[in-house]
Amino acid sequence: MNAPGLGEEFRDDYRKALPAEIVQRLAKISFWRSWWSVLQEVFLLTALISIALALWTPVIVIACVILIGTRQHALFILAHDSAHYRLFEQRWLNDAVGCACATVQGLSMRTYRVIHRLHHNNLYGPADPDTALHGGYPRGRAYLAKKLLKDLTGFTAWKTYAYFFGAPAINTETNVALRPLNDTSERLRGEARRDRSAVIGLHIAALVISAATGCLFEYLILWVLPLLTVVQAILRLRAISEHGATTDFSSPLTAARTNLGGSLLEWLLFPHSVNYHIEHHLYASVPHYNLPELHREMVKYGVLENAEVLPFTKTLGKIFAERRPAAHPA
Repeated sequence: MNAPGLGEEFRDDYRKALPAEIVQRLAKISFWRSWWSVLQEVFLLTALISIALALWTPVIVIACVILIGTRQHALFILAHDSAHYRLFEQRWLNDAVGCACATVQGLSMRTYRVIHRLHHNNLYGPADPDTALHGGYPRGRAYLAKKLLKDLTGFTAWKTYAYFFGAPAINTETNVALRPLNDTSERLRGEARRDRSAVIGLHIAALVISAATGCLFEYLILWVLPLLTVVQAILRLRAISEHGATTDFSSPLTAARTNLGGSLLEWLLFPHSVNYHIEHHLYASVPHYNLPELHREMVKYGVLENAEVLPFTKTLGKIFAERRPAAHPA
């Protein structure tokens, strides 16, 4: 695989607590495990859409729309691995599959790669474009509940798509507009530009074809609706669970959070081991299917002592807490 060049790399964190041989072993990409992750989501999406079309009752359709949204989000997590160059060894295959996982959702993986690189390399710093989403928590129970309700009704989808297309973001800590597409290599800028055009073209074609074949209503209900509602709420809740209501931004150990829960919770909200978020920030070279083992190794070596590793129920208590009072000078 072609190594990322200057302006393309995801910088490692400064902490090198694990032996290099462990990290090298866990960073190996498995062709078959990556394909299994992709194909299981394709199978589940196909099955859910088929069930909805075959039965088409309000209860079944609503249930399928919710579950389809969770699997669309799961495809995005695989596109996230691709953005890190960790889905397949061959860059052409890594990018082709990653772009496919993102494009069907109206997202540009290569544009996200540019934006997400800044998040990793500047976590909670003035150049972190994600602070606009997860910064400033807790803000009170009503605030986050209202945001999630707006997500579920589709009113915030345009902001999400603007973010994934590289629109300037306001850093809530500095009130400065960030232009993430400016801070990268010319090659990545060109790839992102072409990718955005392909995404727009595909979705125009999808609308035209579904209308021409008499399937427009079904396409809008079973594919577009979950993207504009369910996925939006999941993206917000997951992002805030990963970074919201943290107080020490000096290290990913405390500026990021690993959320522990049961298998069903992880399948619905944290697919493909994305709940191991501290581990991902410290060792972004490790593909998603090795993150649970990375977590165990970090526990074994004491790397996660005093880190934000919490049961998801405790995370909910933190992010839904009342706003912290401002500190007053003595």
